[in-house]
Amino acid sequence: MRKNDKKIKIDGKVFCPQNPLIIAELGTSHNGDISKAREMISAAAASNADCVKFQIVYADEILHPNTGFVPLPGGNISLYDKFKALETKPDFYAEIKEYTESRGLLFLCTPFGKKGAAILKELQPKAVKIASPELNYTSLLKEIAAWRLPTFLSTGVSTLADIELALNTPFLEACLLHCVTSYPAPETDYNLRVIPNLARIFGIPVGVSDHSSDPELVPALAVSMGALVIEKHFCLSKTDPGLDDPIALPPAQFAVMVKAIRFAAEAGIQETIAHYNSKKGAALIEQILGSGIKQLAASEKENYRLTNRSIHALRDITAGEFLKKSDYAILRTEKILRPGLEPNWENVIEGRQAKNFIPAGEGIRFEDV
Repeated sequence: MRKNDKKIKIDGKVFCPQNPLIIAELGTSHNGDISKAREMISAAAASNADCVKFQIVYADEILHPNTGFVPLPGGNISLYDKFKALETKPDFYAEIKEYTESRGLLFLCTPFGKKGAAILKELQPKAVKIASPELNYTSLLKEIAAWRLPTFLSTGVSTLADIELALNTPFLEACLLHCVTSYPAPETDYNLRVIPNLARIFGIPVGVSDHSSDPELVPALAVSMGALVIEKHFCLSKTDPGLDDPIALPPAQFAVMVKAIRFAAEAGIQETIAHYNSKKGAALIEQILGSGIKQLAASEKENYRLTNRSIHALRDITAGEFLKKSDYAILRTEKILRPGLEPNWENVIEGRQAKNFIPAGEGIRFEDV
């Protein structure tokens, strides 16, 4: 992947606005069942995806057990316990990678911490995906950047300054995925005119990670704005028990999305907008296209700094104790626990003395050390 170039080259294949990369996000919807994973991969291939994406989940490198119940599309669940149940052995990911590639699809995976990253590295992927909550996970980005692979960075609940900080990671070969972190996200929050603006500001390719419900509107209009990548959650049925299945597209709808993307890629901006103006109404399309100014979307604004990574106490820390690295970790707050210092402070606070009692799971703040 080259800067200032509106194309991405992965494993010998070139993707551009006229031939965008279409990613079926399977995530953890297989629930650790290899047969279900194979069935989903086959269905994604039949739905004309270019790529399938998975997540390497280890609960302890994502959440603290005290996070408790988290509101998700399928309802309130004990997310730490769910992630523990989704943990699988490295051989599982090796098998699904092999099967994915046997179906002619690109294998993509998201690690959420150093353990997941080490497992993924052993699989020799052709590209990597970083989720929005990990956009500020400095040491994880440094680890991934050292692999010198095309890396997709989702930018939900982020500002231009947050994106710039991530892109300052040395050797990071990044493609941004404009994203709205809401499940489902309103189509009118997507502000798709920001796509060419982000590409100009940062000089790198830009795509979209779409959490909206409509299979056509955001993906097709994003491509008309120059998106090189479209990522969308994929399921076999919205009633399946996967974490993201309620907001994912089943195969028939995913195929509709692919057809709309291919139409927009060939038709170009004016014809695509005219088509959807006629089909959905010009007022709605104008809302989806937005101002082009990068800002937090209405549906995610209140969660800024409450869904990404910060430094959290792994145990109760008493005032007067000196902090050891084993006392804290870089975890998601998930809107339940209080956020702590940004991840880039993880080495600075080692050896500092706690000024206050810090309960297990809570964020470690400036006033605490």
